[in-house]
Amino acid sequence: MEGLGFDDASKKEIQAALVQGQRQAQAHSQLLAFTSMCWDKCITGTPGSRFARGEEACIANCIERFVDSSEYLLGMVQRQQQ
Repeated sequence: MEGLGFDDASKKEIQAALVQGQRQAQAHSQLLAFTSMCWDKCITGTPGSRFARGEEACIANCIERFVDSSEYLLGMVQRQQQ
């Protein structure tokens, strides 16, 4: 951003927006990978108009574990940064 005429406040704002965008892209990528993993683990046949009862429960449990793990890891990282 050198030579583009941005003041320090603008540079910091742009940098913060870029970091936020990178974090969102990373979270989206992780979500896609996790969705694929849960699908491969839980969907055993060709899906019809509805999931089988066991498949539905498996996906719900898989997603809950992902959310739990993500919250735990986020909390751990935040504590380390303090």
